[in-house]
Formats: sequence, structure tokens, C-alpha cells
Amino acid sequence: MAGSALAGDHGSAAEAEALVKKAVAFIKANGPDKAYDEFTNGKAFKDRDLYVIVYDLSGKNLAQGANPKLVGKDLMGLKDPNGRLFIKEFVELAKEKGKGWVEGYKFLNPVSQKLEEKAMYLERVGDTLVGCGIYKG
Repeated sequence: MAGSALAGDHGSAAEAEALVKKAVAFIKANGPDKAYDEFTNGKAFKDRDLYVIVYDLSGKNLAQGANPKLVGKDLMGLKDPNGRLFIKEFVELAKEKGKGWVEGYKFLNPVSQKLEEKAMYLERVGDTLVGCGIYKG
């Protein structure tokens, strides 16, 4: 992305939204299998602390740009250190609104390796949600 080096270590909200839109277009152009593999194992959808995630609407992880070990796992019951069921919140937002932000939960930043406050932008695509989060550490 042009100008991304100027933003420091953290991606911006606008960059997260743009990466989700790019990911949605990639899924539509290449099919889910190729897209999910690229999101998880490739480099095209990773920029500093920005990466793409995909979940189905039952909370199963289908792609995870920072931690491939999560792929295939049902994470509906996953809680942050404050007890927030943030994956459940992602699914509810996708079902109810189709797109938007879930803010204020904590998650491990793959760059800093610290728990940081995070906000996730997501868009529903069929029976899945595609997201990219920003860290506010």
C-alpha cells in the first residue's frame, strides 16, 4: 500500500477497511479455497499489524493471517482477558448489520507480542465474515 510506511507500526482504520474490501474482491475473483490459503499463508494480505481473518457464522475459523493454528477451530466461545466473547460479537454483527466495527476487546498483537486493545472491521460474505483489525496499543 502506498504510504503505509509512514503510518508506523500500526495500521489505520481506513487501511483495515481497504484490506477487507480487497480480500472480499479476492474471494469473489479466486474462490474461497485459494483466498483463505492466501490470507493464512501468503503475504498479499498482511501489512505490519494488519491481517485478514475469515469465520463462518457458527464461529469456525476459516483463515487467520497471524496464527494459522487457529484455522479449522470453533472459536465461538473464545474470550479476551476481560471475558468478552468477541468472536460471538463478530458473528452477531455480521448477521445483524452485514458490516461494521467491533471495538474494545483485547488480542495479541503479532508485531509487539503484547495484549493490546483491538477493533475489528468486518463484512459479511455469504455465510462467512471477513475481517481486519487494528491495534490501539
